Amino acid sequence: MALNDDIALLSIVPLFRDIGEDKLRLIAFGAERRRMQAGQMLFREGTPADCAFVVADGRFELTRTDKNGHAVQLGFAERGTLLGELAMVTSVNRSLTAIAPETAEVIRISRPLFRRMLEEYPEIADIVRQRIDENLAALNTGLGNIAGRFAN
Repeated sequence: MALNDDIALLSIVPLFRDIGEDKLRLIAFGAERRRMQAGQMLFREGTPADCAFVVADGRFELTRTDKNGHAVQLGFAERGTLLGELAMVTSVNRSLTAIAPETAEVIRISRPLFRRMLEEYPEIADIVRQRIDENLAALNTGLGNIAGRFAN
């Protein structure tokens, strides 16, 4: 795919939507495209994560292991979904497993690439912090709703 197609794709990812085209161009240029075959695992729950992935084409089945060791389907990640965003800024383990049920493509954004962007463009760090704050607030609200159901 052309660089301009990757820039257009990155611009629809919520974390990147307010980052200018020139900076998205740098991310797209430094990122790596990967093609996955049907049944191929993108990553496994519990393994160290050193990058994030943007789904460029196709979709990925997302699962998590329950307390009995069985895989529980959580849903699908489709075009424009960012998987593993925290791995771009810090060391974390994968919280789920992603498998391509059919041929798919991703854009891999490594931690060193993203950290370099944060160092060169501090305003990106403000955008990322704001998005993480929004995600944490939404998670907190969701947890509060769940906790309310068990309070009675």
